[in-house]
Order: sequence, then C-alpha cells, then structure tokens
Amino acid sequence: MRLDKFLALEGRCTRSGAKEWLRRGRVTVNGAPARDGAAAVDPEKDEIALDGEAIIYRREMHVMLNKPAGVLTAANDPRRETVLDLLPRACRALGCMPVGRLDLDTEGLLILTTDGQLAHRLLAPKNGVEKIYIAEVDGPLRGEDVSAFAQGLRLSDFTARPARLEIMPPGNVGRVTVCEGKFHQVKRMFLACGRTVMHLKRLTFGGVRLDETLAPGQWRELTAQEMKTLRAAAEGNENG
Repeated sequence: MRLDKFLALEGRCTRSGAKEWLRRGRVTVNGAPARDGAAAVDPEKDEIALDGEAIIYRREMHVMLNKPAGVLTAANDPRRETVLDLLPRACRALGCMPVGRLDLDTEGLLILTTDGQLAHRLLAPKNGVEKIYIAEVDGPLRGEDVSAFAQGLRLSDFTARPARLEIMPPGNVGRVTVCEGKFHQVKRMFLACGRTVMHLKRLTFGGVRLDETLAPGQWRELTAQEMKTLRAAAEGNENG
C-alpha cells in the first residue's frame, strides 16, 4: 500500500494533507523519516508513526453514536448534516455505515459498523433483534394501548408484530420494545392508538444500551463485550 494512501485511510488527513506531513518530516517508517508518499508500506508489519506516535492499523470499526435530532441517518447528503459528519474521518475512510436508521427528529442510540454482514443480520426481520425506545406522546396512555401493542397493530400497509408498551410516569410516556424497524414504525403504532409522538429516543439496540454519558452528537467505540452482545443478537433465530 502507498504510504500516503495508508495515512488517508487511517482518517487522520486527506491524501494532500498526508503529502504535507511527509514534506515536513512528521512521518516515520520503522524509525526513519519518510518523505515519499508513493513508498510502499505494509501496515501490518511496518511501524508507521506521526510525530513519534505510532499509528495503529485497523481493518474495522464499530461505533455507538448518541444521535441528535435534526441529523440525517445517511452516509452523505448535499443539504443536511449526516451522522457520518459527526464522526472522525477514519469512520468514513474505513467504510463505517449506520445499522438501520433513525428518523430525522429521533434521538438516541445509533450503531455504525464496517461489518456489513453483521449489519445485515442485525436488520434481518427473521432474527427479531429488539430495540427499546422512550416515546413522549400528546396525551395519557391507557391499558388498552398496552393491549393493542401486545396484539400487534394493523397499519395501512402491514401489521406490526406484537410489541411491549410500558406506561411510564407521568402517564404520557411509553417505553416501547419492538423487534422490527419499519419506516416511522413506532410513531405509526402510537398514531394507530390515537396518540402523536412528540419526542422519541432509542435506548437500546440488540441488547446494547446507549451510554448516557454521551451527550447528543457524541460517540465512542463499542467495547468487546458490547460487540459480543451484538453478535449474539445477530444470530437471532438462525440457530433456533
């Protein structure tokens, strides 16, 4: 791999930025200054450093983001800020993509990963991966709403699978557990019960819980245990 390409793929800079670093002698390969961006390197064997700090080569990346309202769940958009715009350049360079989507005005946990197969399994309907949301609606929730969610709500174009609705204080807040994720689904389920969602936040995905220390717009990499939890959730009914 070309040295300048490696530096750009690591997300630290653009290819042109890498050339400037090399020109200024900020990069070393195996302890020796490197100035030729076209020089071949093996990131798994060579020790490449910037300003004396080793750059660790990685092939994959898995991230949790506390998505704020008003940010589009997409890789890029010419008109709106996207979730990838909130993450370091390395995420985009490595091909990190959102697992599913959250509506523009929905907040909370969004998983992004470079593992396309994992993302596919997490989203596969047959695996029934659970997601938990907190929804504030425009009026009090009732016992019959809980029953309607549990039975599975008939919407205009499909019947939602049975879901769990727990009424939270002060009575117009619902904790919803669903095992599918169709377009505007949670909002449409409440609307079918005569309630409009005023605020929606996702708390968990596949057993991984949003790190509440993350402010809206902040992110961190998933831990090894969280990845183990996600991979177990992705197995779903495949082995059942």
